[in-house]
Amino acid sequence: SVPACCSARYNLALLACFGFFLLYALRVNLSVALVDMVEPNTSLAKNVTSNVCPEHSSTINAPRNTTGVKYSWDADTQGWILGSFFYGYIITQIPGGYLASKIGGKMLLGFGIFGTSVFTLLTPLAANLGVGYLIAVRALEGLGEGVTFPAMHSMWSSWAPPLERSKLLSISYAGAQLGTVVSLPLSGLICYYMNWVYVFYIFGALGVLWWFFWMFLVSDTPETHRSISHAEREYILSSLKDQLSTQKSVPWRPMLESLPLWAIVVAHFSYNWTFYTLLTLLPTYMKEILRFDAQENGLLSALPYFGCWLCIILSGQIADYLREKQNFSTVCVRKCFTLIGMIGPAVFLVAAGFIGCNYALAVAFVTISTTLGGFCTSGYSINHLDIAPSYAGILLGITNSFATIPGMVGPVIAKNLTHNNTVEEWQMVFYIAASINLFGAIFFALFASGEVQDWAVSGYHLHRN
Repeated sequence: SVPACCSARYNLALLACFGFFLLYALRVNLSVALVDMVEPNTSLAKNVTSNVCPEHSSTINAPRNTTGVKYSWDADTQGWILGSFFYGYIITQIPGGYLASKIGGKMLLGFGIFGTSVFTLLTPLAANLGVGYLIAVRALEGLGEGVTFPAMHSMWSSWAPPLERSKLLSISYAGAQLGTVVSLPLSGLICYYMNWVYVFYIFGALGVLWWFFWMFLVSDTPETHRSISHAEREYILSSLKDQLSTQKSVPWRPMLESLPLWAIVVAHFSYNWTFYTLLTLLPTYMKEILRFDAQENGLLSALPYFGCWLCIILSGQIADYLREKQNFSTVCVRKCFTLIGMIGPAVFLVAAGFIGCNYALAVAFVTISTTLGGFCTSGYSINHLDIAPSYAGILLGITNSFATIPGMVGPVIAKNLTHNNTVEEWQMVFYIAASINLFGAIFFALFASGEVQDWAVSGYHLHRN
């Protein structure tokens, strides 16, 4: 095989990693900045704080910058502002996958991130114009981000040799977790010492800068790459020789009737239920039940995502090692990694509801839960490329559309279940997430496949007639 160091395919993985880093930084920065954008008294009709746990002594306050404009948005309005992103995001998933298969992933991903960055730069202006403008800008950011994962999957279908898939994809998508890790505490610091508008200006400007590198250094396929070595081009093309389809029309019907695809849909939906519930509500749980302010402790709220990032990178290496060196079948690796990545988090999530006021243990359990979830990247998450490399972008668009629903619904249901903020109510939230996770893991283990499906290869129509 061709050395990895400085190769065109690993350069693509690294640039993609930075791209997804910025995407997630642009996505989560609002939830941190919003705290500073809202007048203190309107931020929440004071929640009933349960008196289960004692107060923690609060940290010494450094002088903080208070020059940022404040808006009087109530809790419902804030919910709309935070949710608006997903409404844009869900719309462009399937069109994104389809477009990527037609015009190539490079332009689509590039302009997806470029557009998101530009709208991020416009966020402070939109907030000044009024809440409707802000919601519109966030929805437009969602539209831009919606095409990125399908476009990336589409690019990897022509760039990733089958036995290096887990490695290459885990490097590129791990950027998303790293973006969460860095931007949560960093946005907090920027708000604290500068002004919340800079959260949007700094990350937005970095996104535009990234775009220039991406457009200049990357190409859609190994054939069109400017500086790829002959050996590497041959290696990639020969490894994908029997895997890609040349037919121009998309086989929608057999695709939607394919059980292995629905196995990915169910797994993806279930995993995201837990992921989004934690992402949006963890700070609330820590603040209201454990009486610990996660805002003051940005590092602790970032810890779970750091664990997840490490786990994604390592499990990607392990998955390809098992397939290449130990001759494990692809489907065996995908199923095992998905089971670990979904049952593990379920167990620790339920455990987190039963440890009372032991704050350190709560953080540890939630961190372990999120970390183990990283195994799923080399499980169901890459499985689109195993069963239909030519249509991987479209498949990801389909599964990601379903998997965006938990981002809209999960937190709302959890909020409704925890009106009185009692430990029992929160245990209920954790139970629901854990049982959805278990169901998804079992469904995937029963129906997933590791082989390229008949309908995804060129000669498919010939066999039918």
